[in-house]
Amino acid sequence: MRTEPAGMPSAPDVGSLPLPSNATDVGSLSPDVGSLPLPSGAVGVYQDLLRVAPVAQREFLSTVAPQAGPALAGLVSIGAVHRDAAGVLHVRPPRSALESWAAQREMEAARARAAAETLSGLYTAVHGTGAAFVEVIEGKHAVRELFRQLQAGARTEVRGLERGPYLRDTARVPEEVQYDALRRGLRYRCVYEGELLHDEAMLAAVRDAVAAGEQARVFPELPLKMMLTDADSGLVVLPRGDDADAMLVHRSRLLDGLSELFEVFWRLGAPIHATTDAAQPDAEPTAATQRLLALLTAGLTDEAIARDLGVSNRTVHRRVSRLQELLGARSRFQLGVQASRRGWL
Repeated sequence: MRTEPAGMPSAPDVGSLPLPSNATDVGSLSPDVGSLPLPSGAVGVYQDLLRVAPVAQREFLSTVAPQAGPALAGLVSIGAVHRDAAGVLHVRPPRSALESWAAQREMEAARARAAAETLSGLYTAVHGTGAAFVEVIEGKHAVRELFRQLQAGARTEVRGLERGPYLRDTARVPEEVQYDALRRGLRYRCVYEGELLHDEAMLAAVRDAVAAGEQARVFPELPLKMMLTDADSGLVVLPRGDDADAMLVHRSRLLDGLSELFEVFWRLGAPIHATTDAAQPDAEPTAATQRLLALLTAGLTDEAIARDLGVSNRTVHRRVSRLQELLGARSRFQLGVQASRRGWL
């Protein structure tokens, strides 16, 4: 836990995707793709591919209009078309792509509701009644000292959402108070905003903390910077120009809401590891990973996937488990959603 560092598109309108009157007549499909993030002409390209796939991408593009390129890229990005390592295009059932899209929007809605609940609680705490469970701390020097004191006094766990920088002129990171807490058995869980880890010094500090025992994950965007200690206190840091204030939240429904907000982002985040290779999931997706994910989202069993890849069932299970750990997914459904959100499909 540091005092420092250094949107998804609209859901597909299924109602705007008219079904053909004859399931075998692909020509009856309307070119209206509704709110799907696809270039114009995507449906026409999908229709053409249904007739000729599997087909080499270069061969297919040589026979269609120039504007088919962006449409094909859009179809590949949502998983309706798979391009294998040899550059051959395969048509996939679109249902799984649409269901994955819908699942992403459901997660986005859950995040929005959690953030709305949290922000409503903050507003009520300041402008409404019952503000006794909230204290306002002014100035980043006072906030930084309270940040240290809360960690030093924690008994079981410290959790945090890290974005910023709001407290830039701090001591080195991670701070000694965290090392002391980890040595006495305190559990640290922290979710970092993705942009923070673009800073090499910050990424190195996070790896040092993970090596010391912190559990860390990364998520593209976080709504606020906060720290929770045990189930007793929460500190929400609020930027103010070059300075920063904070709200110290004691036991209350607001604190419960902050705790739930943290757990949402913890479940969605991708794990960060201490070693350089494991800490950088950018090495993925490999062609083999994309092939495995395509087969999973197509609904194939482990046995069928193993036959397709020419490996054992145990190898398939091990690769899937590794991807779930890498993307922070607790189920294969979540794995598909997380992979789709990162553009791996």
